[in-house]
Amino acid sequence: MEGTKYETVEEYISSFPADIQDILKELHATIKKAAPKAEEVISYNMPAFKQHKVLVYYAANKEHIGFYPTPNPIIAFKEELAKYKTSKGAIQFPIDKPIPKTLVKKIVQYRLAEDAERAKAKKKK
Repeated sequence: MEGTKYETVEEYISSFPADIQDILKELHATIKKAAPKAEEVISYNMPAFKQHKVLVYYAANKEHIGFYPTPNPIIAFKEELAKYKTSKGAIQFPIDKPIPKTLVKKIVQYRLAEDAERAKAKKKK
């Protein structure tokens, strides 16, 4: 909740009402399945998954679940995201609709590829 500094993903998720916790747990499991080697962290006081750099963040808001995969996937998946409210680096999934797990998985895999590419390029330097 507001003003709380979270130390763990579990602490973050457990701070919400049960119905929101269920949605967050579902999103968390979907991301974990798509990126099993990614490390779970709290960054900007939100749950995040990182490999070399942060892949995606997510957070609960009053009316939606925010999913923050950085700007590139929002451009790459523009058509599939058309029915969701998006901004430069954010996607809003309405709380009263199911999480689009297949789409989340594709976006996470896209971010894994981007992350691996960036890490490889960095090694070459």
